[in-house]
Amino acid sequence: MKKLTCLILLPICCLGQALPIQLKNIPDQKKVEVLVNGETFTSYFYPSEDVLKKPVLYPILSPQGNFVTRGWPFDPREGERQDHPHHVGIWLNNGDVNGNDFWNNSNDVDQSQKPYGTIVHTGVKNVKSGKKSGELLVTADWKGSDNQLLLKEETRYIFSGTPTVRIIDRITTLRAQVPVLFADNKEGMFAIRLAKELEHPDSKMTYVATGNYFNDTGISGSEVWSKRSGWMNLTGTIEKEKISLAMFDHPENHNYPANWHARGYGLYAVNNIGSDVFSKGKESSDLELYEGQKVTFKYRVLIASKHLSEDEMILFAEQFAKR
Repeated sequence: MKKLTCLILLPICCLGQALPIQLKNIPDQKKVEVLVNGETFTSYFYPSEDVLKKPVLYPILSPQGNFVTRGWPFDPREGERQDHPHHVGIWLNNGDVNGNDFWNNSNDVDQSQKPYGTIVHTGVKNVKSGKKSGELLVTADWKGSDNQLLLKEETRYIFSGTPTVRIIDRITTLRAQVPVLFADNKEGMFAIRLAKELEHPDSKMTYVATGNYFNDTGISGSEVWSKRSGWMNLTGTIEKEKISLAMFDHPENHNYPANWHARGYGLYAVNNIGSDVFSKGKESSDLELYEGQKVTFKYRVLIASKHLSEDEMILFAEQFAKR
């Protein structure tokens, strides 16, 4: 019955006609801009290592033009938390790859305390605009603290949108250049740092926060942390715009459905290589690759100018599962 309901809701879930997507490669600014019907959506941003230790999508705007990502440290906005400087826009990395911490690396950490890894952008291979979607193909190298090349990354972004929805699909393939161990780790893996308005409300806040998580098992609020789920929906309001910011794991991903490292203070992450700490030692999700072996991860981020229902979330998840 649930599936039938979803099919009936198809016109509602589509939420409008697809809009043209334009990608603009701007090498001197180290970014590729993404526009939906001429309006800014996001940018693929790859500054030098002395600025940021990984490429990111930053910032992210809603269909009505509100920022759904935190601005600090690059574009701070009043009242924002100034913590975790490695939380920038949308990114993908992990806290323990052959002992190297890619997750926490930033200019604010003491590099002598432990090995930190850096993801170095190596190329924009394809930029394609379109009437209904746009695609970006980029490459990067994952390097350990000793500059050893551990992984070569190829990522395909697919951007689409309607008047009330924005969608990002990320398909990342990592190929090991040496034997690689992704050790089960809390710090991972596909993540976004939210604008303050989408944090969970707290009595100590000096600003209005409206966020609330809801996962595919019916768990909501801060209790979603550590739980397994195929998708998560965060609802909130910014400048009178009702917003759903949904993230989807893919059935083909390692350790699906993943545990979620989703926090009320604005960190929103799905972690396919983190089970031990989330299950209190009952499970493990290490991932080992031999030299030359590859692994692919697929994720979707969806921003809607409405609070999506559970039925709508199920339909979007079914659509994404076919990618």
